[in-house]
Amino acid sequence: MKIDDAAKKAPGLGVIANQPRASRSSEKSGVGKTASTDTVSLSAQSQALAGASNDTAVFDVSRVQEIKDAIASGRFQVDAGKVADGLIDTVKDLIRPSRG
Repeated sequence: MKIDDAAKKAPGLGVIANQPRASRSSEKSGVGKTASTDTVSLSAQSQALAGASNDTAVFDVSRVQEIKDAIASGRFQVDAGKVADGLIDTVKDLIRPSRG
């Protein structure tokens, strides 16, 4: 089955290809083509938080390696009861009506 970009071939879909975003918005508004630049600056607190999140690992690398070794050697045991209980809890959370 061949997959192609049908949106580019269909007339009247309003697809504008290969144009910078600034020129697209100026064409829609009827304004001449002028490029605008936006700048974003982060507060000192957000910069500190971003740096702190990069320094900490999301998981324990040594624990992951320990589990990999246990799996490779055939020592890793799966507790089917815990897995089933976790799945049931997840399903209960998913089907519970949201409060909002």
